Amino acid sequence: MKIRNILLASAISLMCGASISANANAEVRGFTVEDMVKMDRIASPVVSPDGKHVVYAQRTTDLEKNRGRWDLWMLDLSTANATPKKLTNLGSANEGNNSGPQWSAKGDAIYFISSRSGSGQVWRLSIASGEAQKVTDLPLDIESFKVSPTENRIAMAIEVFRDCPDLTCTKDRLEGKAKTKATGRIHDKLFIRHWDTWADGRRNVLYSSALDANHVASNNVVSLSGSLEADVHSKPDGDQEDYSFTPDGQRMVFSARIAGKTEAWSTNFDLYEVPAAGGAAPKNLTAENKAWDAKPVFSPDGNTLAYLAMKRPGFEADRFQIMLMDVKSGKKRALADKWDRSATNLTWSEDGKTLYTYAFDIGQMRLFAIDVASGAVSALTDKGSVAGYDVRGKTAVIAKADLASAAQLYTTDLGKVQWKQITDINKQALADVRFGEYEQFSYAGAKGEKVYGYVMKPWNAKAGEKYPIAFIVHGGPQGSMANNWSFRWNPQVYAGAGYAVVFIDFHGSLGYGQAFTDSISQDWGGKPLADLKLGMAAAAKQFTWLDSSKACAMGASYGGFMMNWIAGNWNDGFKCIVNHAGIFDSRSMYYTTEELWFTEWENGGPYFDAPAKHEKFNPSAHVLKWKTPMLVTQGEMDFRVPSAQSFGAFTALQRRGIDSQLLTFPDENHHILKPANSLLWHHTVLNWLNKHLQK
Repeated sequence: MKIRNILLASAISLMCGASISANANAEVRGFTVEDMVKMDRIASPVVSPDGKHVVYAQRTTDLEKNRGRWDLWMLDLSTANATPKKLTNLGSANEGNNSGPQWSAKGDAIYFISSRSGSGQVWRLSIASGEAQKVTDLPLDIESFKVSPTENRIAMAIEVFRDCPDLTCTKDRLEGKAKTKATGRIHDKLFIRHWDTWADGRRNVLYSSALDANHVASNNVVSLSGSLEADVHSKPDGDQEDYSFTPDGQRMVFSARIAGKTEAWSTNFDLYEVPAAGGAAPKNLTAENKAWDAKPVFSPDGNTLAYLAMKRPGFEADRFQIMLMDVKSGKKRALADKWDRSATNLTWSEDGKTLYTYAFDIGQMRLFAIDVASGAVSALTDKGSVAGYDVRGKTAVIAKADLASAAQLYTTDLGKVQWKQITDINKQALADVRFGEYEQFSYAGAKGEKVYGYVMKPWNAKAGEKYPIAFIVHGGPQGSMANNWSFRWNPQVYAGAGYAVVFIDFHGSLGYGQAFTDSISQDWGGKPLADLKLGMAAAAKQFTWLDSSKACAMGASYGGFMMNWIAGNWNDGFKCIVNHAGIFDSRSMYYTTEELWFTEWENGGPYFDAPAKHEKFNPSAHVLKWKTPMLVTQGEMDFRVPSAQSFGAFTALQRRGIDSQLLTFPDENHHILKPANSLLWHHTVLNWLNKHLQK
């Protein structure tokens, strides 16, 4: 299914998950679910204009309140071995969640969103005084924001009823609905629900407001995108990267998809230009492209607009190509057209000569520099997965993870590119943990084409012994599960429980060229299944410590589909199966999912036009061959793969008399996110593996 949270990758040689206790005499242990749930997390590094400091967001988990909380921290990059300084939640009764940091133009303050006042508003924290002031005081939550480079205006995404004349109207209407006893909903178009939320008529609208000399926003907000029936930023995955100011702060460009009656099967996002102060209708800059245009960002001189563009309408996993538009003439050109990777976002160098992005690449998520003049591409990182970055002058900071570590911050001088780790969160909490060693391998997969995968040893593996296997199949299907850290499908959890782990980047995965990614469409149960079979055989032959006779297959979303497909088409390969949110019946999936563009592209059209293509890899048609014990899990707020898919699989299992369990979560979507639910999910899964593999 669509990549919601990117699972990032690894490359060509052996990698070891090292981290043994600093105290050589301490008793070591394996990594546990509890360890994972309680870990701090790092995101959103932003470098100060002078390159001397970085501010980032760090998440802690409150198990008692069953939630995470984000705070802002700052680190001095000019001082060796500097200690991070906490900027928010310093002891006040309620400083709420704090996220989305952005430096002021002078580098003397940080703008961010905080819920400390009871709603999500923008605040400004002076670095010198350490005191935060409220920038916005609006009746609705701010979903995302950007401050103009001239710092005299702020742009904000706010969810509103578009027919309301002001923000208070939306608030009043919601309060009125809450008091109404009747609960029925009327819809006259799709989406009726999206991701995990029922449609109620509201849209994210981009507003702007003037900032005074004291950096306080006027409550007289101006709608920039409200004339369009569109979400800015987009739902559910968009953020402030969906819109951008010109360097002089006079104009804005944003990405939007016009909804109308076609929203559920359209991927046609366009870039629109509008005066930052409002007063004119948005102008479509990319009307000629009927596919996805996204992530606009202006060059420092304002003469060039860089953005990402797909070519094929209706395909959410097409290659995002870098485009450059001359602002004066409107002329467009592709940059690095022959670079067969899909860019994720864009950042300009201060001299306007280089663009930075990160992308999947042979099992890694690497940071790249692209020369604007020549299109030459250079990789700035090697092993591991970059999850966020920022560049100011010659200073770069990345958040990078791998299979043995959650994201940490690293910095370098781009003139030398020698990365230095500057954070070590979770060091004390994991001081006695030994992680499983891991290694990338390759083999001849379907059609004889090279396919990559990973193996991981149990944390306490001993020479000469064999170990049962957790065989994990990633989702997407245009995704990748490789040299990265995950808080949902983390191989180290299973290595810590004594299992070996195998996972494959089968045909359809990202980072191996667009043709490889394309190859899964209309072939969900073909080449990918062959890759998995051949990958298990190749791994077992190459790594003699793998016991392929004792293996459990596991997967979510497309990986869950593959679990249902394996049950009927590789029914002698595994002792057990774990299926989370997997497609069970192709026809019912088409008529009940929300993002129709996905299933129409992957199956060659709407079900009513191409039923045979949808039915070709329909797991429900093979239920008579099912015999493998299966655990089925599902979030009931999942509208991407509706819960009826999992209920159908469980019904088939029960009616066939196959050992099976069903675990559902009324308060979760496509992912299991709440700490207590994550603990329950993982322990249920581990118990299932123990039951069937520890015999």
